[in-house]
Amino acid sequence: MTIVYLIRHGETDWNMQGRWQGHADVPLNEIGYQQARLLARRLANEGVTFSAIYSSDLARAYQTAWEIGAALRVPVQLLPALREIDVGAWSGLTTAEVRARFADDWEQMIRGHDIPRGGGETVAAVRQRVVTAVEAMVAQHRGQTLAFVTHGGCIRVLLAHAENFDGVGFGHYDHIGNTSITILEIGYKHWRVKTVNDMRHLEAEHKTELVSAPPDDAELPDTAQ
Repeated sequence: MTIVYLIRHGETDWNMQGRWQGHADVPLNEIGYQQARLLARRLANEGVTFSAIYSSDLARAYQTAWEIGAALRVPVQLLPALREIDVGAWSGLTTAEVRARFADDWEQMIRGHDIPRGGGETVAAVRQRVVTAVEAMVAQHRGQTLAFVTHGGCIRVLLAHAENFDGVGFGHYDHIGNTSITILEIGYKHWRVKTVNDMRHLEAEHKTELVSAPPDDAELPDTAQ
């Protein structure tokens, strides 16, 4: 079995403002850096070792991955296929703004149709992209432990794949917290979910601002956060 750590990036200002990010290259804010450093310290203290660290090439993911790599002394390799879903014209908008400007598309999405978000990507396209990338890296590191530093939407489609979710959309998980740890075991023919959305390194600080809460709107995809 190959052990795969799926790690969401730290917080950005757009996360805090509830703006859809997608491929926009928004950096970590100060809280995001704090989250990343706490995560890196936790992994080092727990004696976690990675054979490789792969990161989305967007700044918020790479900055998070760099903190981990520095603490564990493992180089970070950029993997653009780990980017968040492309939300096209929705990027930079709040959900209220998307609903107002793209009412028809929003209604289609809420009804369960896998439309290209903002003219960008469908969830099915993201799932194929991200699963293919992870499988390719796992094939190079059989039996080892890997880290993939990526985005909420990407982690949700990987969980959907692991649980054989065959519906439309992201699957059963509504929210993946900033710098949370999700762990999969991947064999030749099956994926197994071991841990989802573990944020103990943040919760231990007893600072509510460090732990990202689920979106207020239950219909809001985590990619907006």
